[in-house]
Amino acid sequence: MNAVSTGHAAAEGSPFEQVAAELSPSLLRYLRRYTGDSELAEDLLQETLMRMARGLPGFANRSSVKTWAHSIASRVAADHFRKPGNRLPTVEMDESAQLADTTPAAEERIVAVEMNACVRQAIDALPETYRAALVLHDLEDRSARQVAEIGDCSVATAKIRIHRGRGQLKAALQEQCRFYRDGDDVLRCERKAT
Repeated sequence: MNAVSTGHAAAEGSPFEQVAAELSPSLLRYLRRYTGDSELAEDLLQETLMRMARGLPGFANRSSVKTWAHSIASRVAADHFRKPGNRLPTVEMDESAQLADTTPAAEERIVAVEMNACVRQAIDALPETYRAALVLHDLEDRSARQVAEIGDCSVATAKIRIHRGRGQLKAALQEQCRFYRDGDDVLRCERKAT
């Protein structure tokens, strides 16, 4: 890997290398959360960096470079998912029952995988604007103003996207999953029969 993709640039690097080195870890984390797939996130990061390299000379400082970069990453991810056949595969919860390891630690991992699969599927089904707003605000801890800048919308619209995204996520989870606490008071998830 080169210095740009790993986040380590030389002190005397170009402006792009400096920006890329500083922002790559944050962009990669965001893309992983947006897509739920580390390998895909790496690919989308490279596309984001290429678009940033092309756009940096014309960057007009209407927002911070970090906000501008995350806006590009959001568009790259949204563009990827608009293409036919680019939906993320979902893992069926029944597959977890095929695991041979039944130790408490393995069971906890299975529970986490099952819950993550339920939540990830519901997040993936959200409209792209809501998905981006939720990931940025709730997982990346961005302010509504930053979500607005990245989403190229007003703060009011960003707040609406966050609110509606949460509502749609909650409704989808209630429709698809049954959450309960087991005898050890561990939160568990069971997919409802369709």
